[in-house]
Amino acid sequence: MIRRVDLRGRVAAGEVSDLQAEVNALVPRAVFDVEKALDVVRPICLDVRHRGLEAIREYGEKFDHVRVEDVRVPADAFKTALEELDPEVRRAFEESIRRVREVSQDELTADIASEPAPGGRVTQRFVPVQRVGLYVPGGRAPLASSVIMNVVPAQVAGVPSLALASPPQKEYGGLPHPTILAVCALLGIEEVYAIGGAQAIAGFAYGFEGCKKVNLITGPGNIYVVAAKRLLLGEVGIDSEAGPTEIAILADDTADPAHVAADLISQAEHDPMAASVLVTPSEALAAQVEAELEGQVAKTRHRDRVTEALNGQQSAVVLVDDLDQGTAVVDAYAAEHLEIQTADAEQRAALINNAGAIFVGGWSPVSLGDYCAGSNHVLPTAGCACHSSGLSVRSFLKAMHVVNYSRDALQQVAGHVVALAHAEDLPAHGAAVSVRFPGEK
Repeated sequence: MIRRVDLRGRVAAGEVSDLQAEVNALVPRAVFDVEKALDVVRPICLDVRHRGLEAIREYGEKFDHVRVEDVRVPADAFKTALEELDPEVRRAFEESIRRVREVSQDELTADIASEPAPGGRVTQRFVPVQRVGLYVPGGRAPLASSVIMNVVPAQVAGVPSLALASPPQKEYGGLPHPTILAVCALLGIEEVYAIGGAQAIAGFAYGFEGCKKVNLITGPGNIYVVAAKRLLLGEVGIDSEAGPTEIAILADDTADPAHVAADLISQAEHDPMAASVLVTPSEALAAQVEAELEGQVAKTRHRDRVTEALNGQQSAVVLVDDLDQGTAVVDAYAAEHLEIQTADAEQRAALINNAGAIFVGGWSPVSLGDYCAGSNHVLPTAGCACHSSGLSVRSFLKAMHVVNYSRDALQQVAGHVVALAHAEDLPAHGAAVSVRFPGEK
């Protein structure tokens, strides 16, 4: 069901660089060749740039098997979707929105004012991106929760213009999935397009008939969406290049094997390329989890998808000498989702530098974070957590310095500016200061 990797006695916990190489070699991730996908999406993006909406319609018909003449979702579709949403599901979405909004409000950053000299003030202002395109996948599962994770922090940040795209669904008459539309209605999002794939990313980046170009694109997607985001970076900003989802669980013999197995399965359910990794010093726990996997996978709805993911090279039970080595292993792995189910879970969590999000203890499963923890589930994958963060209010804010010096404050530092300008052979830079003080050295 899932392979074993034995790191015991191979690498000392403190040898970070060697350990990272060991982890990368022995616990590889799913193959996700964005460079190859660039060759596929480049002509699509160029076509959308030059032909706009007509090209978007044609690619929707080709890839989503439905031709949509008016890609803008009509207002009555939101109303109908919300009216038909199961009341219990609606309450769950509303609670998720409330929690994500509360956490997002706490993330807001006030302007920072500094005075490096009397009369000299530098203020760092945080201003929202003016227009954002949000992408919500609609492939194997209608990820309506991703609407919340993208929209709420953008709204809290103060983004004045939000547009959302999600693939047209043939069974719903060319509209995005109704659950996605219902959540848009709950959040007051009215500019929604039935467009999927690379053509949606290009449409946002260049604009098309009826849709102005955006400044930033956020949201997960398949490899072609990721490739289009990479290709168009610079034309627009992007949040990240999110690859297949992944979970790493650091656990000792205090963990409940049924819980651990269920959490591994929950991520494997996403995609055959999803990674599920257990790191433990306990052979007994490893064996118990493997037994649980056999029983639980047989009962789950998407057992074929789950089995393929658990059998893939990207998933493994990793045996380590002790929790110190295990902590170093999961830190080197830099998982999108890291669960710590150990007797000292909070202390272990404090030692981690590299993870998209950390879930502490046996009562904080990743699926809680997917929906109702208040945290954001759009997170860095493929080891990118060593340099990147998940989506948050900060993703939708730009920082800019506002410099305000008085005459006296400039005069005080004028000599230094002139000296540094001449040191870099840029005398006109210095002259731009000295001209303000004629007759002074």
